[in-house]
Amino acid sequence: MKMNWRNMAALALFATATAAAGSASAADLKEVRFGVEASYAPFESKSPSGELQGFDIDVGNAVCAKLKVKCVWVENAFDGLIPALQARKFDAINSDMTITEQRRQAIDFTDPIYTIPNQMIAKKGSGLLPTPASLKGKHVGVLQGTIQETYAKARWAPAGVDVVPYQTQDQIYADLASGRLDASFQDAEAASKGFLKKPQGAGFDFAGPAVSDEKLLGAGVGYGIRKGDKALKDELNQALKALKADGTIDRLAAKYFDVKVVLK
Repeated sequence: MKMNWRNMAALALFATATAAAGSASAADLKEVRFGVEASYAPFESKSPSGELQGFDIDVGNAVCAKLKVKCVWVENAFDGLIPALQARKFDAINSDMTITEQRRQAIDFTDPIYTIPNQMIAKKGSGLLPTPASLKGKHVGVLQGTIQETYAKARWAPAGVDVVPYQTQDQIYADLASGRLDASFQDAEAASKGFLKKPQGAGFDFAGPAVSDEKLLGAGVGYGIRKGDKALKDELNQALKALKADGTIDRLAAKYFDVKVVLK
C-alpha cells in the first residue's frame, strides 16, 4: 500500500517523538524510589535511631550516586512488594528478592547482583534436617512472599510439615526463640547476622546443609522492575555493571558477608 506524503510525515514525526520520549525518560531521571521490607538484616534493617541500613541499602545508595539521582526508600511488607510496584508506589524493588520464573511472570528484573545460600535454623542438638521426613509434625517459620515460603509449601507441607508464614522476619525469630516454632527457613546470611550472632540466637544454629532448588529458590538476587520499564532497567543495569567492575559492590559485600556473594 502506498502512502502519501502526509502519512509519511506523520509516521516520521511519531517515530521521532517516540524515540525522544524513550531517551528523555532515562535522561530526565531525578530520583529512584526503592521498595524495601526493612526487617531482614544484614540486607535491610533499621538502626536504633530508625535509619535504614544494610547491604541492599548501601548498594542502592551507590547506584543512585552513580546515576546522579536521589534515592527514596519506601517501606512495604515483603509479600506486598510486587503488587505495590505494579501500583506504582515505587519504581523498583530492592529487598533481597531472588529472581524466579514465577516472579518473572509478574515483573521484570535487572541482571542478577548476588546470590545467598538458603538454610534452616533450629535449636542446637535438635537433630532437625531440611527434609520432609525430619520436619514432619514440626512448625517451620517463613517470611510471607519469599522463595523460602514457596519452597517449604511445595516440598515440605505435603508431608505434614506445618509451614507458618509471617509478615516480618523479626516475628519469626521471636517465635523461634520463645519455642513456638521448631525451626525457621531463610537465607543463611540473614539467619547468621540477624539472629544467630545476636543474644536472642543463643542456643540456636544452622540445621543441616544449605537447600538448593533452582526452579523454586532461583539463582540470584536482582531489582524488581515493572514490566516494560526498559529505560529504568537499562539505567540500573549500567550502574550495577559499573559498580561491579570498579569493585564497589565487592567492598560493600565484605562489610556484611562471610562468603563471596557478588555475581559477575
